[in-house]
Amino acid sequence: MTEVKNRIAVVTGAGTGVGRAASLALMNAGFTVVLAGRRMEMLEETKKLGDNVGKSLAVSADMTDPGSIAALFAKVMEVYGRLDVLFNNAGMGAPPVPFEDLSLVQWQAVVATNLTAPFLCTQHAFRIMKDQTPRGGRIINNGSISAHAPRPFSAAYTSTKHAITGLTKATNLDGRAYDIAVGQVDIGNAATPMTDRMVDGVLQPDGRKMPEPRMDAKAVGDAVAYMASLPLDANVLFMTVMASKMPFVGRG
Repeated sequence: MTEVKNRIAVVTGAGTGVGRAASLALMNAGFTVVLAGRRMEMLEETKKLGDNVGKSLAVSADMTDPGSIAALFAKVMEVYGRLDVLFNNAGMGAPPVPFEDLSLVQWQAVVATNLTAPFLCTQHAFRIMKDQTPRGGRIINNGSISAHAPRPFSAAYTSTKHAITGLTKATNLDGRAYDIAVGQVDIGNAATPMTDRMVDGVLQPDGRKMPEPRMDAKAVGDAVAYMASLPLDANVLFMTVMASKMPFVGRG
């Protein structure tokens, strides 16, 4: 298989947390990274952090807007002419309210960001990767510990992360014919703004509120870079990266 000299990666939600950690790790691994997200100032901050490591391009993109997603991939093709890695990372949760109180609007917002956006991004990536030379590429989906087990009051988030597992398997199968490898990283308690609440305590299944251990998001970034750097005849289909002492395996 012909080696690609300038490998191009797109990371959605690159302005904070896991997206930022993965972007920096990918730059460190030699990728040119297209940093995608809604808040340009946060993307520029990620870019600045990575300037001494590697190359990047910040592109404002709204994952709830199909036109904005299409424009992102058009920009990638206009500037670089190819795509080697897509990390479908952008995500959100709904307020932790009793299931019957979750509004349809809240449900639809989570589905749009966590499931429909990765579906659309993956479609664009497929179209590019199957037609480029050398052919193929890699897509990595951000799953979650919630792709295996829910937290209390997390129906929308958990449902979308279970669905991402289905998307990963189906697109991995459909990508075979075009040398497109698809995998998933399931993350547990990375230290990001989304998990800051865990320091004070989060609701447990038995009704108690307890602080939970977290891990440096760099561990996740490095895992994504490892998956991305594999030759296309090898694939990590699923990887779980979690805080060692978080209450996941066992009985709490």
